[in-house]
Formats: sequence, structure tokens, C-alpha cells
Amino acid sequence: MQNYFYALTDRIQNLLPKNHHFTCYLSSEDSDFVRFNQAKIRQAGSVKQSVLQLDLIHGQKHTLSSIGLSDNLETDIEKLKNLLRQEEEKLTQVPDDPYLLYATDVRSSEEIRPNHLPGAPETIQDILRQVKNLDFVGIYASGATHRGFANSFGQKNWLSSFSFNFDFSVYLHSDKAVKSSYAGFDWDLESFDKEITQVKEKLSVLQKPSITIKPGKYRTYLTPTAFYDILSLLSWGGFSEKMTRTKQSPLLRLQDRGESLHSCFHLSENSKEGLGPLFQTDGFIKPGNVSLIKSGKLDQCLISPRTAKEYSIATNGANAMEAPESLDVAAGHLNRNAILKELDTGLYVNNLWYLNYSDKPGCRMTGMTRFATFWVENGQITSPLNVMRFDDSLYHILGDNLLGLTKERDFLIDSGTYEERSTASARLPGALIDNFNLTL
Repeated sequence: MQNYFYALTDRIQNLLPKNHHFTCYLSSEDSDFVRFNQAKIRQAGSVKQSVLQLDLIHGQKHTLSSIGLSDNLETDIEKLKNLLRQEEEKLTQVPDDPYLLYATDVRSSEEIRPNHLPGAPETIQDILRQVKNLDFVGIYASGATHRGFANSFGQKNWLSSFSFNFDFSVYLHSDKAVKSSYAGFDWDLESFDKEITQVKEKLSVLQKPSITIKPGKYRTYLTPTAFYDILSLLSWGGFSEKMTRTKQSPLLRLQDRGESLHSCFHLSENSKEGLGPLFQTDGFIKPGNVSLIKSGKLDQCLISPRTAKEYSIATNGANAMEAPESLDVAAGHLNRNAILKELDTGLYVNNLWYLNYSDKPGCRMTGMTRFATFWVENGQITSPLNVMRFDDSLYHILGDNLLGLTKERDFLIDSGTYEERSTASARLPGALIDNFNLTL
């Protein structure tokens, strides 16, 4: 696919109208998908698709468009000829864009990561052997994702990555279920077996009668998955330079009022170890790591090219939304194998959902517990909990009430497949919190 993409962009260069420039960004995948229900394969297939985004530029005017590629060079070249004619006509109608900024310094790169994935049939057999006799549902997605960039200045960038993501749930009855996932770059049967064993252990607890506790503040352990739900909400503007400057960030108190989170909390955008490329759609190169929160203090923000142009500052290769794509929270000091003992008495939360802000300026969040949430007494899981609502400020959750983070971290891949497989990911520990506020 790499050579094909470069052949197309070379042809665009030859077709380019005089005094015009262009940028091209390719999103491509070659993926296998398998859906399971009641521990049986219900749907299996593959998707091979490539979408080319073209930005035609003349002065401060530009038009953005995209086309699906057919993998037939002559057919796609004809598509591009027609597209360039249409976009050139549009350029005569659009106004100048005062915040247009694109890379002009040529910084080419190539990264083709090793493919350690077994064939999908082999992996599916591993799965079926482990989940027989379970009320098991899920979706397995694996394969190659490719990203490419080229522009009229001669810059060319490429990334090929190979990963899998298995998002699944095991049901007891009605809404009583354990949700889990297993993701990475190298399918390991032993690790998957361990994950299924843990799910079965939690499922056995779900067979006990569920209890309801009174609203109040409880010592709580958030698994990496539940922790990810909270950080995903925070990513909606929390680390955006634009949102910070326009006073719309949920972390304004961290910036303006001298607030801080716990000193053990360190959060970064770790693009170097994520799934996505170290280049973005305008051709700017991302740093391998951007420190967002350091020792509980706001450190840096993500700066897109448009924001950089608007405020006369340097971009750090952020996407247009200025949202992190490779979240990384530094490990703590707690041993995950001893987390129930550390928790002693309180809540063990596997998943959260329906999260939103109840007070955005105060970074106060609300949401529901989901699936397997347990009550723990004296370091032992005793009962499943009925669904509860929490409402708490991040300045408590990750501030004065944060008791610690686990040494062990999970690698989580966003399970989204809308339009294409997501390349967002996170490396997160679990979090032990005191006085987690339940309201309903």
C-alpha cells in the first residue's frame, strides 16, 4: 500500500495547478472481524479499505476533500483528476482562512512495525476452546492499519502497524455480566487464558444475590478499564490549548486557581508507544512524548496547527480536536495482586458508563457503575452491587482522595470501529480512591 500511495501522490504533484500546493493523508486498513454470540461465531469477514484526504491550497485558501481508493491505479488517478478540477473551482469561491497552517519543512519518515499476529482462524479456535459453555458475546478485530502523508514540498511519511482488540462480555442472566477486553500486538494464549479465568471468577460472584448500599462516600478501586472511562471524558477539551485559552477547559482550576492533583499522578501523550503515527494530517511531526500533567500539576497542552497559527505559538503536532490519542499514566506503588487487601472494605469497580460533566468548570463528573461491580469486606469480594450513580470532582478522585496507583498497567485499545478501526490507545494502572462519592 505504501508504494501505491506514493505513486498516487507523485501523480497529484504532476497534475497540480500552477502556484498551488497540496497535502495528502491516507487512512487504510486490512482487518479481520469476528462477532460472537452465545460462544458461537455469528458473523465473520474482512475489510480492506483506503481513504485519501486531499487538501488543495492556494495562498490562504484551501479546500478539503476525500475519496475512497479502489487499488486500481488508473481508476484512482482518474478520480483524482476529477477531484482536482472540482477543488480548483471551489478555491475561487472560498474565503481566505486566517488560521491555515501546514508543514513546509520536509521531515520524511518510515516505520513498518513487525507483524506478530497469528492468522485469524488460529486465534478464533483459541477463543472458542476457552469460552465453550459460557453465554459469551464479543467482537474480535485484528490486522494492519496504515497511515501515510505526502505534500507538494516532497515530504513523505508512513506507518504500518499490526494489532488486535478483543472486546467481550460473559453473561449470567439479564444484565448480570462481566465485561473485559484483551488487546495488543502479539496474541498470547496464556495471557488470554488468564483473562478468561478472572472473568469466570467474577462470574461466580455474580451468582450471589446483589446488594444495594446507601448513597455516600466509599473507598473504591477502579480497574484500568474504569479509569480509562474517566480519562476519556477528561480528554474532551481537558488538554486542549484552544479550550484552555478560551476558558472552556474542565481543568481551568488546575491552570488558573492553583489547584493540583495528587503528586503521584503523571499523565502524558505517549505517541511513540501508541498505535497511531508520529505525524498528523497537516504534516507536522509529533514529539514521542508530551507531558500533560506532571506531579499533579498541569504541564503542557496539545496544540493543533490552527491554534498555533491563531495564537502565534508552536504546534506540537496535535490533532484538530487537540485530544490525546495515546494516553499514558505512570505506574504507582500498589501491587495489583494485593489490591483487595489494600481496599479492605469498599467498592471494586470494573466499568463505568454514561459519563458526563455535572459541573464542568469544577471538573465534576457523574456516571453509572456497569456490569460487575462488587462489594468488598475485609479484603474479600462478598457480593455483587446493584447499579449506582457517582458524582465527584476529579480534584478529589485524582487529588486528595487518591490513595495510590498500581505498579501493573494494562494496554487498552479503543474498540471503536465506526468508519474504520480506531488507533487510539492507553496504558493505565488501576486507581485506589478514598471517599468516592455515590449519590444514587
